[in-house]
Amino acid sequence: MKKKLIAASVVAGLALTLGGAAGASAHDRMGEKGQGLTSILTGLVSKGTLTQTQVDAITKALTDARGAAKAAHDAARAEHIKVITDTLGIDAATLKSRLGAGDSLATIAGAKKDALITALVALETKRIDAAVTAGKLTAERATEMKSKLKDFVTKMVERKQGMGKGPKGIGGPKGPGDFMGKGHGRGGH
Repeated sequence: MKKKLIAASVVAGLALTLGGAAGASAHDRMGEKGQGLTSILTGLVSKGTLTQTQVDAITKALTDARGAAKAAHDAARAEHIKVITDTLGIDAATLKSRLGAGDSLATIAGAKKDALITALVALETKRIDAAVTAGKLTAERATEMKSKLKDFVTKMVERKQGMGKGPKGIGGPKGPGDFMGKGHGRGGH
């Protein structure tokens, strides 16, 4: 019984650790999201290593973690869009339309380009500081990230955004997806 509890704890810990990356979206490379992890857990139940109740708890924890990560990502993206639209004095629909047409943020910003870069650097600096406070990032790593932040943001602002995912690079022939949910990340990282 003690061995089963330890094994369950290890598997649960491993699954939660991997939950944000491989575990939460483990699949069989055939488009069946979660099936790889499901097969592993089913095998552990068959061997008597885990009970179905434990597997159900692991599955629920992974589902909850995925939901929380998506909510955090969506909130960060919304905050990013708000900083852009507030700084430029435009609405989100105009931003989306212009980005979708292939304009860079620099083109959209025009004379407000430097103000936009300053606002986005401030946003990302706030996020880096919050990560340090939360213990998710070391002060040394934060200092390193901040030292490169203005250059990174400037390149991001000058880059043409494109229409989403495609065969070349991260976002296809035109570059990463737009800031309206078609691309990767929060725009800063």
